[in-house]
Amino acid sequence: MAPPPVLIDLPETIETQRLVLRAPRPGDGAAINEAILETWDTLHRMMPWARERPSLEESEAKARQMSAAFVTRADLPMLAFRKDTGTLAGTTGLHRMDWEVPRFEIGYWIRSTCEGHGYVSEWVAALTRFAFATLGARRVEIHCSHRNLRSQRVAERCGYVLEGRLRNHGREATGELRDTMVYALVPDDATAQALRATTLGPGAVGD
Repeated sequence: MAPPPVLIDLPETIETQRLVLRAPRPGDGAAINEAILETWDTLHRMMPWARERPSLEESEAKARQMSAAFVTRADLPMLAFRKDTGTLAGTTGLHRMDWEVPRFEIGYWIRSTCEGHGYVSEWVAALTRFAFATLGARRVEIHCSHRNLRSQRVAERCGYVLEGRLRNHGREATGELRDTMVYALVPDDATAQALRATTLGPGAVGD
């Protein structure tokens, strides 16, 4: 019988060629708040959670909530930092998991000044490999709005298969109805096999 998720030992950091992904900690609120406010116009259009600009206190509370969720394995949020500058490039993680399968969904957003360098594809490839090779995932998903073409391109560059479009599936933060694009990988897919079999090299996907 599998141990309860809270007893699963997981690394708190994952490194790629240019990034360090790590679990949130108390004190991360300022960096998160700065990145969100810088990227607000895009986040408000594309992310259902981006309804009101957060205060510094709200971002710090969120950082602590994410840290607690990581410890209990209720969620596996991670912050992505650039190695060269230490800048928070965005947030990501494995979410809405079903440990019994196991199944995970990768979520992500990137701050506006870090766009266009392949960072998201780099960290999605690393998290995908981690899910299959370390967590024994049987399915990894990426969901995004039909309007979010950048997110769709990330999923496609990383080898994810478009399985469907859920019409009128939710609403954007602006209140507009959105369709949800559902991408997925399973262990039999060539991309999943390649990631499981090799150590993720620098810029392996998406650069």
